Amino acid sequence: MDDRVLYRFKLDLQLFSQEKTEKATPKKQNEARKKGQIAKSHELPGAFILLFVFMSFFMIGPFYKDKIVGLFGSLFDEWLTMEATPGNIMSLMTGLMYEMLIMLSPIFAISVLVALLANYMQVGILFTGHPLMPKFNKLNPIQGVKGIMSMRTVIEFLKAMLKLLIIGLVVFQSLKSDWSKILHLDQMPVSELLSFVGGITLMLGIKIGVLLVVLAVGDFFYKKYEHDKNLRMSKQDIKDEFKTTEGNPLIKGRIRERQRKMALQRMMQEVPKADVVITNPTHFAVALKYDASKMDAPVVIAKGMDYVALRIRETAKEHGVITMENKPLARALYDRSEIGDSIPSDLFQAVAEVLAYVYKLKGRVKSS
Repeated sequence: MDDRVLYRFKLDLQLFSQEKTEKATPKKQNEARKKGQIAKSHELPGAFILLFVFMSFFMIGPFYKDKIVGLFGSLFDEWLTMEATPGNIMSLMTGLMYEMLIMLSPIFAISVLVALLANYMQVGILFTGHPLMPKFNKLNPIQGVKGIMSMRTVIEFLKAMLKLLIIGLVVFQSLKSDWSKILHLDQMPVSELLSFVGGITLMLGIKIGVLLVVLAVGDFFYKKYEHDKNLRMSKQDIKDEFKTTEGNPLIKGRIRERQRKMALQRMMQEVPKADVVITNPTHFAVALKYDASKMDAPVVIAKGMDYVALRIRETAKEHGVITMENKPLARALYDRSEIGDSIPSDLFQAVAEVLAYVYKLKGRVKSS
């Protein structure tokens, strides 16, 4: 019974570690972005284009009025009475296309600029050809049916129906107040009729544009939530990514251990060259070397604590290097000096006394 409980616990723990509950790492987010997997609402650019185009009519409305009046004036004054010949028809169509191009160019420029800005606001600057690569699994009819019947399709359908319902209510409320005028449009003068219809159209365009922008912003945040949810990682995924990026911790630990051993081996090879080893006596050991012809001050060629200190003392004993016990000096040299560095200037006197004693024991006098 205990084995079953333990097995069940291990299985639950493994399943928990595989649950995608963690936020995606920056590495995975960058990889998804390079593949074109980004949080983006395709409705946002269209909504902004509609809103800004209708808002632009407040500024360029007089321009369109002049163009339309001039176009129809030419039609009734000149074109209806002109002789219909191939040359005249060609000239007429060329002039008409030119005028239409001039009229549509501001709307086209606004649409392109707003579309670029709306996409930049969502994804920034991104150039990738990965989404254009052919994916033959999309030709699978079973996958196609699953896509049609998926929850995403249902949500998109509900969003479209909600959008139509809200727009319909806005149009109904807007036209309701002017319903009496709409019923008597046939009795209005042409100038008043055009002004009334243009005002209603402009008002509805702006209202619907604002509404679509609000819905598109909500859709963008939903797409972002869905995108982040799809990119979530399990704890095991994060561990695997860390191993791939930083390397296996076990291997790195072995490499560091080997590097420490090699450094210790090189240091031990310098101990026999030392003039003296100063100890604590057991916790610290510092090996010093001094050559008056090459050095301005004694140099630390090896140092260590505990086990390494023991190795230094043993190596020094094997090669006949004198070992001296001086607790405060050994601790000071260990804390304040690194291997290859000269000793601190305030320790010159203490080290000089030790070296003088060592030279005396060796039967040689240090040259000045």
